[in-house]
Amino acid sequence: MTAPRSIALPFVVCCLGVALFSVMDAAMKGLSLSIGLFEALFWRAVTGTVLGLILMLVTRQRWPGRSVLRLHLLRGAVVAVMASLFFWAIMRLPLAEAIALSFIAPLVALYLAALLLKERIGRQAIGASLLGLVGVGVILAGRMRGDYDVNAMLGAGAVLISAVLFAWNLILQRQQAQVASPIEVAFFQHIVMLGLFTLFAGVAQWMPIVPKAPSWALILLAAILAFTSLAALAWAYARAEAQFLIPVEYTAFVWAAIMGWLAFGDRLSLTTVAGAGLIVAGCLIAARTRPAGPPHVEPSVA
Repeated sequence: MTAPRSIALPFVVCCLGVALFSVMDAAMKGLSLSIGLFEALFWRAVTGTVLGLILMLVTRQRWPGRSVLRLHLLRGAVVAVMASLFFWAIMRLPLAEAIALSFIAPLVALYLAALLLKERIGRQAIGASLLGLVGVGVILAGRMRGDYDVNAMLGAGAVLISAVLFAWNLILQRQQAQVASPIEVAFFQHIVMLGLFTLFAGVAQWMPIVPKAPSWALILLAAILAFTSLAALAWAYARAEAQFLIPVEYTAFVWAAIMGWLAFGDRLSLTTVAGAGLIVAGCLIAARTRPAGPPHVEPSVA
């Protein structure tokens, strides 16, 4: 059965959003390795906030009501922690491997939906989640072969914790896309993250170092890619059901493998491919057991 023509444009926009997020992940990995994780996150948030404010003013966006503002604040806080863990992890893992592990998020979202939205979980969904866990085990088993890399294992653990937060983020984003414009969604995510990073800097008595000129190109690139991909995904998911768009999200693994190879010389192991296949299979089985499918999967948690 072919999807209705009305979802063709959201489908294409979703493809673009996924690809841009994957390139942004690579830019943030390079930036974090060169100037430090929190400097990279802080200055990207500054740049994204300025960009968002300009667009908010130019397009004359309305200020959100109290209930929508609370949703923006909650999701921004969740994403700030989630992104910090994810980018810390990709400094220690190949991009494709980190993305593959993060695919566990939709399966976690099933159980969060049951807890928060009182949805029932069927036997097929439980079986699908177990299949996904086997996929995670395959990837971790491949990581533990030969020389045991403690940093890489810590990175894998950070990705899995980030994926749990990402699952909550999926539910929040689905709610957000129905009540706010794409520009508003992207702007408030950046400004809330900037506020939290500034608060952290004050508590930790940490003064962000102003990067040198070459780093600003990557900061600007990462901010533009993050803002554009956030807006694109928000636009797509406000106009098409998740069940039509979910398969597109898993192309992030392909993009991550390409970007990891081009930018960092990452090699793709058979265990990573096999594990990613099991996780994706579990997610797609779970999606077919529900009328509208689980919330969508972003390739990057920021």
